Parts: sequence; C-alpha cells; structure tokens
Amino acid sequence: MVKDSYLVGLIGAGIGPSLSPALHEREADRQGLRYLYRLIDIDSLGVGPEAVGDLVRAARDLGFDGLNITHPCKQLVIGHLDALAPQAEALGAVNTVVFDGGRAVGHNTDVTGFAASFARGLPDAPLERVVQLGAGGAGAAVAHAMLTLGAGHVTVVDALPDRSADLAASLNRHFGAGRAAAAAPDRLAALLDGADGIVHATPTGMAAHPGLPLPGELLHPGLWVAEVVYRPLETELLRAARGVGCAVLDGGGMAVFQAADAFRLFTGREPDASRMLADIAELAGAAGAAGARS
Repeated sequence: MVKDSYLVGLIGAGIGPSLSPALHEREADRQGLRYLYRLIDIDSLGVGPEAVGDLVRAARDLGFDGLNITHPCKQLVIGHLDALAPQAEALGAVNTVVFDGGRAVGHNTDVTGFAASFARGLPDAPLERVVQLGAGGAGAAVAHAMLTLGAGHVTVVDALPDRSADLAASLNRHFGAGRAAAAAPDRLAALLDGADGIVHATPTGMAAHPGLPLPGELLHPGLWVAEVVYRPLETELLRAARGVGCAVLDGGGMAVFQAADAFRLFTGREPDASRMLADIAELAGAAGAAGARS
C-alpha cells in the first residue's frame, strides 16, 4: 500500500557529507510526502563494518521503511538479509534494502543508476575495450552496467588481486566467457594505451580520500573517463582527464539515477530524475563552496 510518510536511512562509513538525505527529501517534499532520511555512520558510532547486520535489524525494529547501503558494507550486508532481488544476487552487492512485511530484501540500484547516467552523458563513447579501476561493491555494479551497455571487454584492476579475479570470473559466468579479465595495477600503462575508456570505481577522489587513482601521465586524449565519486563532482581524476582532452562523465548522474530507483523502491512512487539532476548540481556546488571556505 502506498503511504505518505516514510523513514529511511543510509548505512556506511564517513557519510556525514552525503547528499543523499537532501536528494531524497527534496523529491519527497515535491510529491507531498513526509520523508525522513537518517544517516547511520559507523565511524560516528565507533563500530566496524561487521556491525551492519545489527544496524539493519535495529532499523527494522525501529520501523524504518528501507535503507541505502554504501562503502564498506555493500557486500557484508548480504548475509543479514532475508532475500535478494535477482540483480543484487548476481552482483553479490546490495545498496538498497527494503523492509517488506517484516522481511529485509536487498536490491542494487547502482547498476541501473550508472547505466542510465552513462547512456545520458557519454552516448557515443566507444566501448570495445574498457579498463575499470576498483572491484568492490560499486565496481561490481558498474562492470555489470558496462557489459549490459554493450562493452566488448572489461579489464578489472584492483589493489587486491583476489577481488579483481573474483569479479572477472563472475562477469564471465554472467555475460559469457572472455568478456572480462583481471589485471594488476602495474599493467595499467599497457592496458590504457589500447583502451577506449576508463571507469573509476574506488573511493579515491572523495573528500575523505583525495588524490588520483592512477598516475596522471597514463591519461591520453583517446580515452573517455567515467567517475563514480560524486563528492566532489569535479574530482582530481576528472580535472586531469579534462586537461589532456578526454571526454568525461562525473559521478553525479549515477548518484541521481540510483537514488531515483531507490526512491521508487521505498515509496512505490515515480521520481522526477530531471528535477533530481538539478538538485545534485546545486547541492554539490554548495558543498564544494563550503569545503573551499573551511
């Protein structure tokens, strides 16, 4: 049954600057809903990511309608849920939990969110050879999105070799043998020399993790660069890529489209993504200005 009052939240680490509460609450307000979005920051609580199960159970007991899940809990949360939607099960990562009749059901809106953002922002980008940095929860989602969009081959690079190998194996099982491979970071120079584009799916570049995720000299004008990080919208990677002539896509679109899909799951109502895109531009700009003054 569609209601007009909702309590939702976000579980993750270092999420104080998150724009998700404002993004959700603005759209809910426009739709005449009473909608409260709470941050549940494991750093502020002084607990580790292994506490995610207790936090999910507490949220359910307190009457939450649902939760978003972010780094570093997207994979750990799975063992504490009652069921998974097919896409979340295929990915092995959850970013949205809906409490439905006492059951906690895991979904993943990162895949659809990134796919919608990429199709909108880089519609004509060549996709034959894609290099992806990061094989965590967000990395699994965007790799699935890239192959769903028609990428010929995705090479996954991660500092943890087992993690990139596991993701590549999962992608090949899902999309067919030979569609994905894992590689060590020391192969980046050779990989990027012949690649069409880079997808960046690590925390590097976030306000709490500044810096470049790869040596800047490896960027060249023949690459497009798509970013998952959206705080800030203009990461060091995007600045460097734009500086050498790459086509770029910031993480704001993915943040909006995954939030819109989560809003739909929580409320059963259709969000207006175009309004939310305007919201993220305003909110991220205001956050950037505040950071510059601090």
